[in-house]
Amino acid sequence: MTAVAVAICWTLYLARGALLLIYVSALFGIGMSPLVRMIERQRLFPIGPRRFPRWLAILVIYFTVIGSLMMVVSLVAGPLAGQAQEFWRQLPSMIDRAQQELVRIGVLRQPITWREAVAQAPGTGNDAVQVVVEAISGLIGGVFGLVTILILTFYLLVEAESIFETFILLFPAGTRERVDKASRQVSLKVSAWLGGQLLLGGIIGSSAALGLFLMGVPYFYVLALLAGIGEMIPIVGPVLAAIPAVAVALSVSPKLGLAVAIFFFVQQQLENHVLVPKVMSRQVGVSAVTVIVALLIGGALLGLVGALLAVPSAAILQVIVQELLTMRKEP
Repeated sequence: MTAVAVAICWTLYLARGALLLIYVSALFGIGMSPLVRMIERQRLFPIGPRRFPRWLAILVIYFTVIGSLMMVVSLVAGPLAGQAQEFWRQLPSMIDRAQQELVRIGVLRQPITWREAVAQAPGTGNDAVQVVVEAISGLIGGVFGLVTILILTFYLLVEAESIFETFILLFPAGTRERVDKASRQVSLKVSAWLGGQLLLGGIIGSSAALGLFLMGVPYFYVLALLAGIGEMIPIVGPVLAAIPAVAVALSVSPKLGLAVAIFFFVQQQLENHVLVPKVMSRQVGVSAVTVIVALLIGGALLGLVGALLAVPSAAILQVIVQELLTMRKEP
């Protein structure tokens, strides 16, 4: 039995990547299940008793999300491309002005040309080629993982009832009602987590739109959309969303670029230490301390993916621990 246990643990370790994809798909399936059931209850046609089939209800959600993303991309691509070209044209003069200021205050002894900067930069030559290859392979792997999650989530939702019935049969008959109740609580908490992510994105996007508008940043509505979407990606999402806003502001003036950078830094600090704990504790029912600890542990263990899965995983563990403690209290 010890040898079998070791073999199982080693197999799970080797398959940790696939298991992580399955876990993410299961979380999204659990979180989307209430919305799928709500669409299922709607009539397929205004007249007649026929309801939405489950597979069609799932596709409605998928197409709505994909269509919204495509609309955002269409709004963002044109203005950002124009601003990026303008920023690229002004970049040499901006760097020259910055270097002259650094020389004036004594940080640099003399200005550095583009060729000298590239030659002195780390990761040139073969290292740079390796970095590019790793970045491309990582991007391909990320796209493949996203497609896998979407497909697996679809089939998990389609077969949710049969999967849940099989899962219930794994427990003794006397505890199946308790397991069913706990499973419904988990479903509600994970759904609330997805709703909380959307709420956070809306708050960050709205505040970014207001702040950028007051500072006079061009295309503030597009940059605010990017900020709202970036909020749904832990750790790197807000940083990546701030880069276009700072670049657009720099194309106007260096002072405006610095002001926008400070604005996003302050917004990120408030989001990390105030907004996320409060919203998630209210939506998911997990205390603010638990949210912060879960984000720290998840980020330390799995980085970006761990931070994304930290709050729903903590909510699931909370339900399990509460049920175990309730069972121990009962005679």
